[in-house]
Amino acid sequence: MARRPSAERRRQLTEAAIRAMTRDGVARTTTRSIAAEAGVSLSVFHYCFDSKQALLESVITTITGHYVGVVKEAIQPKATLRETVRAGFRAYWDHVAAHPGEHMLTYELTQYALRQPGFEHLARRQYELYADTYTELIEHLCRDRDFALRIPVPALARYLAAMTDGLTLHLLVLGPEAASADLLDSISEHVAGLVGDPPEGAA
Repeated sequence: MARRPSAERRRQLTEAAIRAMTRDGVARTTTRSIAAEAGVSLSVFHYCFDSKQALLESVITTITGHYVGVVKEAIQPKATLRETVRAGFRAYWDHVAAHPGEHMLTYELTQYALRQPGFEHLARRQYELYADTYTELIEHLCRDRDFALRIPVPALARYLAAMTDGLTLHLLVLGPEAASADLLDSISEHVAGLVGDPPEGAA
């Protein structure tokens, strides 16, 4: 049987880790159980990841990547900036509703990293990644629309990351119905106002 390139093996093991951790919890998931989930030997795991920290960072990055593509696709220009923003949030909430365990895992990863000596930097990296993700989405949006931001991109990205983090937990606790049309409308209007909504009907 031909050997897979290590990048492909890393992706395979990372996705297996996400499934195992979502099912069993971070603390109870071992390298052996991840290798079993992926259907590879333990030696393959250690060939691809030299530490549990490296694995967890890959898990965090991969989970974020799962929904970034969905949101990017959704924020193609609509009639107004508000509608474009709303489409992005709707796509994100739909992803949370469809994959609640995966999003719940992100909070567990944060708590695990903060409580585990030597892993604290992973929690910081996780939240830096959220801000980086919003920076990428904001810049993606700016390229497609003609407007000037009212506040600097880094500040807006950190604000949106913090807001979404709280709203995601709200949705996970209360269920998909928590992402009501009224809530989405309010959030979209607020965010569009922060960004710099052009006149109604402007492209």
